Amino acid sequence: MLLVLTEEHKTHLSFLSTVDISVVREFCRISMEFIKNGPNTKLYSGAAQKLGVDTATVRQSVQGLMFLLVESSKLSVNEIDFLDSIMILGFDEELNKELYALYEENSSEIRSLLMSMSLDLPHYTDLEWRLEAQLSSRSLERQVQPSILLRLHTEEEGVPSVHTIETDPVNLIHLTNSLETALAEIKSQHCRRIMRGIK
Repeated sequence: MLLVLTEEHKTHLSFLSTVDISVVREFCRISMEFIKNGPNTKLYSGAAQKLGVDTATVRQSVQGLMFLLVESSKLSVNEIDFLDSIMILGFDEELNKELYALYEENSSEIRSLLMSMSLDLPHYTDLEWRLEAQLSSRSLERQVQPSILLRLHTEEEGVPSVHTIETDPVNLIHLTNSLETALAEIKSQHCRRIMRGIK
């Protein structure tokens, strides 16, 4: 599976072609530190001073490299797909091989880090429902009281569980609208960025 790199990522990674292979290795080490412990601005400043560039350039290059390593590890990209994905960056063959070697060396550690950071929440497996309506009673001959009985099946860490919920149509409509709003929100650019970071 090929990686999809945005123009922003291509720009961030383009700096790697202007530095020595040893610097790329150092950037990879900093990227791995970023994945494990979060950003370290002191490392960016030190690297920027040594290279004679501004801190933002170093930070963006490290983040671009981190994105490349994380996305490749998430998708378990093979050598051909990895090299085909970064071919559009215009790197020379030596740099392409070095980047693949760095990816191969760190991919299992990145995958284990991503798995340890992922949230294992209950997830939906099935839903059963039944509509009930009380048409009359002794005190009220003409009444309609509809209710909906839901049986929600979920699974968490391989353990299934069943939740029974009884509600009226008004609450069910409100619940449906709330879920549709949440689904629309998760498709937003901001949520996609957050999800990319925690997956």
